[in-house]
Amino acid sequence: MLTRREDVEIHALRERGWKISAIARHVGRDRKTVRSYLAGERVPGVRASVAPDALAPFEEYIRARFVDDHTIWATALFDEVVELGYPLSYVSFARQVRLKKLRPHCEACSGSSGIGSNGAGPPGAARPTSCWAPCRTRAGSGG
Repeated sequence: MLTRREDVEIHALRERGWKISAIARHVGRDRKTVRSYLAGERVPGVRASVAPDALAPFEEYIRARFVDDHTIWATALFDEVVELGYPLSYVSFARQVRLKKLRPHCEACSGSSGIGSNGAGPPGAARPTSCWAPCRTRAGSGG
C-alpha cells in the first residue's frame, strides 16, 4: 500500500518521463505496485482486503431480523447466524454488524452512552455487553 504522498510522487515522476523501473527503485517499491497505482487500479491509503466478507451472505437475514425485532440481543442474533453457517467469532460478528451499520436507529437507545447510563441501575452498574438494546432494559426497569 502506498501513502498518498508516495502516490503523488510516483505520478509526478511519471509525468516527468521516468520509467516505471526507475520510479520503483526511487520510492523503494515493486514495479508491479507502482504500475497498478499509476493505472488507477489501487487507491493510496486503502489496504485491499485479502479475506472475503464473512458476513455478506447473512446481511439480508440480519436486516430482516432487526425489522422483526429491533431489540434483539447480539448474542441471540449471533447464535442464529452461526446455525446458518457464519464461520467467525462473536467479536468479529458484532464488529462487522456495527461497521456496516446493520442495526437500525432506535430513538430510545440513542441517548445511552454505555454502562451505567442506561437508567437500568445505579451508575457504574454492569449491563451485559451483548445487549444492543438498552431500551429493552429501560422498559423493564420502569424508567
